[in-house]
Amino acid sequence: MVKVRDDQPLKEDGNVDLDLWLCHLQDDVHLSDPARVRQACELAADLERKAREENRQWYEGASNFRTGLEMADILGELRMDDDTLIAALLYRGVREELLGLEAVEKKFGKTVAILIAGVQQMAAISQIQTTDTPAFGQKQNQLEQLRKMLVAVVDDVRVALIKLAERTCALRQVKTAPREKRLRVAREVFEIYAPLAHRLGIGHIKWELEDLSFRYLEEDSYKYIARLLAEKRLDRDGYIQKVIQQLEDAIQAQGIANADLQGRAKHIYSIWRKMKRKKIDFSQVYDVRAVRVLVPEVRDCYAVLGIVHSMFKHIPNEFDDYIATPKDNGYRSLHTAVIGPEGKVLEVQIRTYAMHDEAELGVCAHWRYKGTDAAGKSNAYEEKIAWLRQVLEWHEEVGDASGIREELQNDVAPDRIYVFTPDGHVIDLPQDATPIDFAYRVHTEIGHRCRGAKVNGRIVPLNYSLKTGEQIEILTTSGEGAPSRDWLNPSLGYVKTSRCRAKIQQWFKLQDRGKNVEEGRQLIEKEFKRLGLEGLDLDALAKAMNLHAEEDLFAALGAGDLRPGQVLSMAQHLFGETEDLDQLDRLLTRPGSRKESGKDDITILGVGNLMTQMARCCQPLPGDDIVGYITIGRGVTIHRQDCSNVNQLRAEDPNRLVNVEWGHKKTQMYPVDIRIKAWDRTGLLRDITLILANEKVNVLSVNTLTDKKENLANILITLEVAGLEALGQVLNRLNQLPNVVDVQRFRQNSKH
Repeated sequence: MVKVRDDQPLKEDGNVDLDLWLCHLQDDVHLSDPARVRQACELAADLERKAREENRQWYEGASNFRTGLEMADILGELRMDDDTLIAALLYRGVREELLGLEAVEKKFGKTVAILIAGVQQMAAISQIQTTDTPAFGQKQNQLEQLRKMLVAVVDDVRVALIKLAERTCALRQVKTAPREKRLRVAREVFEIYAPLAHRLGIGHIKWELEDLSFRYLEEDSYKYIARLLAEKRLDRDGYIQKVIQQLEDAIQAQGIANADLQGRAKHIYSIWRKMKRKKIDFSQVYDVRAVRVLVPEVRDCYAVLGIVHSMFKHIPNEFDDYIATPKDNGYRSLHTAVIGPEGKVLEVQIRTYAMHDEAELGVCAHWRYKGTDAAGKSNAYEEKIAWLRQVLEWHEEVGDASGIREELQNDVAPDRIYVFTPDGHVIDLPQDATPIDFAYRVHTEIGHRCRGAKVNGRIVPLNYSLKTGEQIEILTTSGEGAPSRDWLNPSLGYVKTSRCRAKIQQWFKLQDRGKNVEEGRQLIEKEFKRLGLEGLDLDALAKAMNLHAEEDLFAALGAGDLRPGQVLSMAQHLFGETEDLDQLDRLLTRPGSRKESGKDDITILGVGNLMTQMARCCQPLPGDDIVGYITIGRGVTIHRQDCSNVNQLRAEDPNRLVNVEWGHKKTQMYPVDIRIKAWDRTGLLRDITLILANEKVNVLSVNTLTDKKENLANILITLEVAGLEALGQVLNRLNQLPNVVDVQRFRQNSKH
């Protein structure tokens, strides 16, 4: 169990001797500023006196100040830093509203205040109302509180450690509390905090949390096993000492130095769990008699294992090599069961001193050695992701998150986000996933019936990009739902995950062909009309896509097997190379405007079709910072920014210098006219140009005409795009602006 001083050292007047307490604390942890920690102790003592004056106690006999000292003792053994210890000392005072976070930050710094705020978020779990008669160990839904907890602990592991220390103290203190309170705290600790301690690999705390919870929740079983252990205690201790002496002699004879042998503590809950899991009697539990061997090196572990097996008969199927194959929480050790002296079963655990620290302290064994910034966060993003994954796996153990296991088994990458259902369950999705991705991730039917979404209680568009920590609520139709074909349009940004897209496509595939043909026809005709492409040879287009006729093209679009963007790309490729001017004119190219690309794949962006040449004086190369100089009759000369001639040109004729940059001539840019109809409003043109800038579209001209009587604005814009698909995406983005009525490609000879 956790080694805790039951009583803090007291003075003759009954008050805690802080000097002596700090001295004892520093036996476990090095304090960088003992005076600062003492200052926190004194403040906590003042808050305790204030609480007693106002009769604000957790329950009769409890002391927030003494609890804070006890928490600091636990965290000191976990080798935490000064900020963590101070946060533990002051946490109860802040929780009881005797001290504000602003005052904490002012007196002890921002990091301490952040840690306490994080523990307060986790404290919301204590407000869960559990059922009156749950089965022992039954998994409980933790609702909204788990979401708050997860977001808190992901930021800083110290938050979770402070809360574990606080709950350990609470579990000890409820021994004298009313039975109802005792059961509530024990159930909460067993279902939430013991699994968390396990996931963090902190056996130092896990065993006590499990044993005390078990003592309160299954009192009869606890007393039964405790009695059996007590009856044979003297005999067992004598037997263990005899085995230790034999092993020590054998290990020393083999030349293995600095080995430490000790009897292993007997944890009542683990014995009970093993009896239940294996359906065996107490007498068949091998680790009731157990020895632990600590050695300096890994090779020594296997050497000691050989010694043990040469001295005692090994029991088949009772050997585990957790060094070669560590447990999920990082635990490493060798476990073996043998027939020891007098024919009694004995368990032997063998590990290095470093492995023992990891087993007892878990993440704390490494925390002090990681590179951290002022806020205590790891500099390595991968470490944060690994920590997040541990918490997600822990959540999987205690929550009822259907379907989460499959995704958590995938590698966690930095481009994942973590969002939450209204019940607090964790869902991970790719970066920039949308509410529709989330809906299908939860359940296919929810996706089909999705009609809206709320993020943190606020209505958002269905193509909203979700962010880590947000809570998502999907608004569904009451009857049978059907997905929208617009969701499959990539340029609209409704769907980002292939899994979601496949489910939508599957739904459309199940519809009858006639309906798919009609839906596909309407879809492509609408898209072509908007892009000004009426009259394209659809039969030729279908055959180019390995389909028999245009009806098959419509059916494939209607079923979701094809997307409009794919059809547009094929049209651009097919008809963009044709000599049929009637077909060619419907695309973005204009007759006679196509030019053959030169052999050089380098082009200078920002100078249009002007002739360019490299300056001989500085001979710029791709990657250099460059500037252009407009010559008379020879186009634009490209110089390096640091060219001495450029400095002279800036002084003599700065108006002929132009900004240019390197680019790769991989894509022909085509000028195209678009027409926007919108109800006039303030900021309309600003919003339009902002979208064009975000899409990296070059605008050649803008012409606006507003009908004041109808309050209707007609905006004609000439811009450059790389192709039909890019144009479609721009039109879709513009069409989503408030007040926009219609956005279409504008052609001078078009009826539209």
